[in-house]
Amino acid sequence: MDAPETPSTTATTSADTAATSADTAATSADTAADTTATAGTAAFTALELSGVRRLSALEAVRARIALAVDLGLLLPGERLPSTAQIARALDVGEITVRRALVSLCADGVLVRRPGRGGGTLVASSPTPEAVLATAAYRADAEAVHRLIDHRLALECGIAHLAAARARAEDLARLQDLVDEMDTAPSWAEFHGCDERFHLRLAEATGVTSLTGPYGAVLRELYRYYLPYPMAALRDSNREHRELLDALRRKDAAAAGEAARRHVEVLHRTMFVGLMGGGGTAG
Repeated sequence: MDAPETPSTTATTSADTAATSADTAATSADTAADTTATAGTAAFTALELSGVRRLSALEAVRARIALAVDLGLLLPGERLPSTAQIARALDVGEITVRRALVSLCADGVLVRRPGRGGGTLVASSPTPEAVLATAAYRADAEAVHRLIDHRLALECGIAHLAAARARAEDLARLQDLVDEMDTAPSWAEFHGCDERFHLRLAEATGVTSLTGPYGAVLRELYRYYLPYPMAALRDSNREHRELLDALRRKDAAAAGEAARRHVEVLHRTMFVGLMGGGGTAG
């Protein structure tokens, strides 16, 4: 026959049961928070950013390159990166990029020069507003401004937490990405490094429930990424260095401020700030 339970045993069992219930409740709360954040992002993007979403991949590539030419971000005679590099930067297939470039040449926006020193270049006198699909990007301007603010709120918090929690390996990987951006030969390669830098920064907080919603906002904003002059992108990378220096010092206030400046300036330097003609990409 089993020995009867003592009061202390019963108390221990009750405490374990309560702890298990608390853990379950906490897990449920975290799951609910993640679901709410993801649902909020999904609702934002589905309702407010519908114009660009209606474009085919081909028309989106055509519009992004043509808009960059219209805004003077790509200059007459400037050589575009390879088809493979553009495909990676714009998150589409190489066949789609190839078709887009051919059609933009037919539209008078680009020209194709054969030979080892040739390639695809911006036309010497590119046809302005040749691609009607750029209207979808222009029409989304207000929604993009709100999306920048959404990222701003997340990024400042991420930088603040990362300053306290980033590990040595996080800082080393962020440094590698900053160095890689310093030597990136074109906007296409820079863009991939930039995305990896910001996602790694979010991971450095150690808050796994944060990386999903932040990554979703970042990817939505990258739908509006255009080719940019390398001088402007080098300036952006100097801001990455300032942020990384603050992380190394564990200076949460400086990290948050660096993140604020880095994201807030997008209101002026993204296409939504350049359409009036008063801004510059730097």
